[in-house]
Amino acid sequence: MTTLASGTTASDSVKDGLTRDALTVLQPGFPGTTAPDWLLRRLGEGLASVGLFGRNIASPEQLSSLTAQLRSERDDVLVAIDEEGGDVTRLEARTGSSFPGNHALGAVDDVDLTRAVAHELGRRLAECGVNLNWAPSADVNSNPSNPVIGVRSFGADPDLVARHTAAYVTGLQDAGVAACTKHFPGHGDTAVDSHHALPRIDADLSVLEQRELLPFRAAIAAGSRAVMSAHILVPTLDPDHPATLSLRILTDLLRGRLGYDGLIVTDGMEMQAIAATYGIERGSVLAIAAGADAICVGGGLADDETVRRLRDALVGAVRSGELPEERLAEAAERVRGLARWAASASSEAGANSGSGSASEPAQAATADVTRVDIGLVAARRALTVTGAEDFTPLTEPPYVALLTPVANIAVGNETPWGVGAELQRRLPGTESAGFAGADAGREILAAAGARRVVVVVRDEHRHSWMASTLDTLLAARPDTVVVEMGVPQAPPRGALHIATHGAARVCGHAAAEVIAGR
Repeated sequence: MTTLASGTTASDSVKDGLTRDALTVLQPGFPGTTAPDWLLRRLGEGLASVGLFGRNIASPEQLSSLTAQLRSERDDVLVAIDEEGGDVTRLEARTGSSFPGNHALGAVDDVDLTRAVAHELGRRLAECGVNLNWAPSADVNSNPSNPVIGVRSFGADPDLVARHTAAYVTGLQDAGVAACTKHFPGHGDTAVDSHHALPRIDADLSVLEQRELLPFRAAIAAGSRAVMSAHILVPTLDPDHPATLSLRILTDLLRGRLGYDGLIVTDGMEMQAIAATYGIERGSVLAIAAGADAICVGGGLADDETVRRLRDALVGAVRSGELPEERLAEAAERVRGLARWAASASSEAGANSGSGSASEPAQAATADVTRVDIGLVAARRALTVTGAEDFTPLTEPPYVALLTPVANIAVGNETPWGVGAELQRRLPGTESAGFAGADAGREILAAAGARRVVVVVRDEHRHSWMASTLDTLLAARPDTVVVEMGVPQAPPRGALHIATHGAARVCGHAAAEVIAGR
């Protein structure tokens, strides 16, 4: 047995390298607003990435302190976040996002604006020390009943989604933050949420080529540094394995036919589409073997035990011969390669910001508008207003009723939405309440009394109780104002109908300006 100069044996060195590589490919989460001791210890042992969620963020200042704490242990750590803007926000989970989401940007269909919004979002992330964003969603929302994508998509037209995906990737990465385009090979044509079960897309190859894959080709051409896999079954591509675990989809299709050479990240491995069928340990081994480079986990499982279980599963799979050691080493090197890019891009973006060149897309899209205002500019442009010609802005405080569906896990239920807070600011005395179920219409009429009713819905077309509630309200109170903050699939109705194409705080602000006057 060979003894190295440090006193360790060659086999010890291989063992240490294998363990480090197994840690390097993990992207775990953690609880709290400061890094726990176990996480800092794992960074010292080889962990190279950390995922942030709303529970980790209280303010930009706190987030900056947290990322500095992480970098004090490992200066090249990838700090990732699920910050799509719009309905899915972690940076502003407590208040709602300052940026409209993809569907609003797609409704405007101005790629310069999309690039500028992504750049400003990226600038704010980079300023807080975040250098990898699990965004944008490149899913084509071709199924109106989709329960998890919806307003997270730029739209139902593949060409529109492709050009805005490319613009978003460019804007984000010009700010020094790596884009992670998702959910490959496309999660738009599903009626099942992969957080709960395994969705299936039954489309032939020609449809997939012209619809699902088009935006990902655009993202790759734009230089997306990472791509996230979807936990979906696409029998045309692989009848036996979900995309995250499929060699045919990740290696043969994404790497081979599409020519992608960046980082492949899995969607959250604790999601039931994988966890309930394979378990997170087995699923992680199969994902790396299939061609994934990084395992995302931590939205639900966020502790040291999870990290240990996944590390040991990967090491054990290499030792048993199930997972080739060179495949794990290749995956770990891709993670380190992205870390090197992120360090370089951050420095370059900072230099460009100082010279003013990095803000050119924002300037082109917004003329004299400051970059801080670009989210509101975009939200205003995204509004579709029906009935404005006969509408007089309110001068008395209304009663705001939110028809509240069950939030999907990606959006979460901790982020406020609607127009009530902004109308209260403009029209003091405005009251708001949430309603759900078959009796919502009668309950709203009783609570509102003589006040003007503003009713806020989210995907009316997917919820029959919402549609019947509007029937009841409009029959009794035809002067009701309707604000649709989901996908505006149902026909507009009400004395005034405003489609915001998303439920971000800034979308509610823009709608309130129409209701109460700017």
